[in-house]
Amino acid sequence: MEALLSPQAAYHIGIGVAAIGSGVGLGLAVSKAMEAMGRQPEAAAKIQTAMVIGCAFIEALTIYALISNFFAAVAGF
Repeated sequence: MEALLSPQAAYHIGIGVAAIGSGVGLGLAVSKAMEAMGRQPEAAAKIQTAMVIGCAFIEALTIYALISNFFAAVAGF
């Protein structure tokens, strides 16, 4: 059976999807944190700390996808 999409193209589309997902996730996280800070300004420091930690984890997933792209290029994939 013939593949509809080459493995290289599928991999690069997957990287793009990971980047889009990360952008959406970061946007939602920051949006909800700003909303929470607006509702409870006295808790802004705790909310901001939790938001920054969460954003770091979200961004780490995107960096893993980017690094795997470099490894795939070195391996000749």
